[in-house]
Amino acid sequence: MSKRQLKREWKLEGYDTFESGEDAFYPLRGTFKSEQEATAAARKRLKELEKKQPSSSSGGQSSTGIQDRVYIVRPDGTKYRFC
Repeated sequence: MSKRQLKREWKLEGYDTFESGEDAFYPLRGTFKSEQEATAAARKRLKELEKKQPSSSSGGQSSTGIQDRVYIVRPDGTKYRFC
């Protein structure tokens, strides 16, 4: 890994299940120095979503749920869903 890659930060993105394609993604606050920090922030964000979009009425994070999703964005720009 180059020094440049080591300095880059991890980020979070939200995904609005009512949108489609790349328009559905939106940035979430914060940058993180490690995947562990990003994971902790993503977990916190899911707890906040549970309060705003309760699983009982949204279906939660299930494949049929309409609750917003949380993605962790790696320093190289690739992302994966956190659930």
